[in-house]
Amino acid sequence: MFSCKPCPVGIFDSGYGGLTIFDKIQKALPAYDYIYLGDNARAPYGTRSFEVVYRFTRQAVMKLFEQGCQLVILACNTASAKALRTIQQKDLPLWDASRRVLGVIRPTVEVIDCISRSKHVGILATSGTISSNSYTLEIEKIYPHIKVTGEACPMWVPLVENNEFHSPGADYFVKKHIDHILSIDADIDALILACTHYPLLQDKIYGFLPEGITLFSQGERVANSLKEYLQRHPEIDNRLTKGGTSHFLTTESAEKFSEAASTFLHYPIHVERIAID
Repeated sequence: MFSCKPCPVGIFDSGYGGLTIFDKIQKALPAYDYIYLGDNARAPYGTRSFEVVYRFTRQAVMKLFEQGCQLVILACNTASAKALRTIQQKDLPLWDASRRVLGVIRPTVEVIDCISRSKHVGILATSGTISSNSYTLEIEKIYPHIKVTGEACPMWVPLVENNEFHSPGADYFVKKHIDHILSIDADIDALILACTHYPLLQDKIYGFLPEGITLFSQGERVANSLKEYLQRHPEIDNRLTKGGTSHFLTTESAEKFSEAASTFLHYPIHVERIAID
């Protein structure tokens, strides 16, 4: 169904946020080739239904497979929460059982027990990720002794994508959600930024956090997890090209994507516009 020739690692996100994951992966594994696909024309995914997120994510994964990708990372918490399992269990066996699609939730969850001393953890995420209960369920499987509290922060992504995350107006929305989650569980000592946009708000979030609370961003952990995965699976690693290149695709305006990407990557990129529907 798809080409079996060696190809780049595919990285997918609903928009720009996955660039924070791409950046850490590319720095951890600089020799590899990458294709990044942002479905900006249909973003955000955070408030969409399971069915819609699954359909959009499935289309994006297929597009990356058509580009030859043997391995695709869903660098999007909403897609990882609402679409990953179905794609892995239902679609991959029909498409090509030798290919892999990985998410960002499991790698994040695996280190939570080491981060929290009180074993009270907060999840800051989009409405879609929180309503999916994916983090709570995954943590319960591995660390049933950890208490999890989720907080949906629907305004945080728009603040980042409109380059307003440094503005005084962002203070209200950041403080509102930090205060609320800590009012639910005052014993929380670790907060997980479970949306790839949120690292850009990290400095502002720290300004409203009491001392002793750890703020955990996913990028480095996901990158290290991928590195470990490829070491454990040389049969996958051998199918990946290693020319140190990166190619960027968007479903919206290439010019707009390139301009916005500078907020996340701090260097110019070339972007190609494609259709995936």
